[in-house]
Amino acid sequence: MEKITIMSILPVNFYERNTIRVARELLGKKLVRRLGGLELSAMIVETEAYCGTGDSACHAHRGKTPRNAVMFGPPGHAYVYFTYGMHYLLNLVTEKEGNPCAVLIRGVSPVDGIAEMEARRKKRGAELTNGPAKLCQAMCIDKSLNGWDLTCGRELWLENYKNITAKRITATPRIGIPYAREEHRTALWRFLTVT
Repeated sequence: MEKITIMSILPVNFYERNTIRVARELLGKKLVRRLGGLELSAMIVETEAYCGTGDSACHAHRGKTPRNAVMFGPPGHAYVYFTYGMHYLLNLVTEKEGNPCAVLIRGVSPVDGIAEMEARRKKRGAELTNGPAKLCQAMCIDKSLNGWDLTCGRELWLENYKNITAKRITATPRIGIPYAREEHRTALWRFLTVT
């Protein structure tokens, strides 16, 4: 059984560390979305690390563009982008400003506001938030939050929640990056909690 820690918003120094370490340590943290008086929250159960210009799978691999500019900014900010003409995905900017790294939130387990998430997704159970686009739809995360400061405790933030032990974490290659070089396709930079 995981120990529940004291609830606290993750500070900027949590994000300004090595991206792979941050991706692993985000497992068990709580993602919180406030919509007026409504609070939706979910525990992070799957992440992927994207490690800057040297990582051919990273959006910043070829340099700064209007789309990825947030990645070059300060750590602890949301990088939300639109893909396939229909989906939003949430990334958390890591490392030092100017080093464009981020962690993609790939999956969460709902904690609070589940009925609202189900209404938004028109789904229940495992299909509710088991993918990066699904969790954004369920938690009303869209481009309006691109560049959002995750450390300010308003609208969107992350908190300490559960301590996931090393034996409950597995690492695999990242998903959906066939364009990346082989060493980046096979790097074990996707982290999941296992039961």
